[in-house]
Amino acid sequence: MLKYVNTGVVFQEIPDEVTLSINISRCPCHCPGCHSQYLWDDIGEPLTASCLDKLVSEYLDDITCVCFMGGDAEPEYVQAMAQVLHRQHPQVKVAWYSGRARVPYNINKTLFDYIKLGPYIKHLGSLKQPTTNQRIYKKGDDDTFTDITSRYWSK
Repeated sequence: MLKYVNTGVVFQEIPDEVTLSINISRCPCHCPGCHSQYLWDDIGEPLTASCLDKLVSEYLDDITCVCFMGGDAEPEYVQAMAQVLHRQHPQVKVAWYSGRARVPYNINKTLFDYIKLGPYIKHLGSLKQPTTNQRIYKKGDDDTFTDITSRYWSK
């Protein structure tokens, strides 16, 4: 079971969305230079369906998206929580920030409106840098994903 450590309403994680960001612990990626090393530890509260519903309901009038920040230790559980969101709050978009290079083969990525992939590699920079290895994809109406990473880069 996933555990979440904290949440926040953020404006920069997902373009054009007001996002409830849920930080998930037990990250197995352990990227050198990670800005959230505290999420490597097994800390936080269980992220159950009822807990997720409570978190989202609290901010429902203010948010347009929910983003799971991590969850790479249990991607099937992240998928299950995405299904919960679609059932309980269909008006809210669903995003997943993963430190993996690819979505696991057994995950239905069409359950997500946005997916960010890639470990943080310091010398390549974050999403804000054109040199980054990280990518964020947006699902289109036809369930295909388009790379929108360049939206983070300064013009």
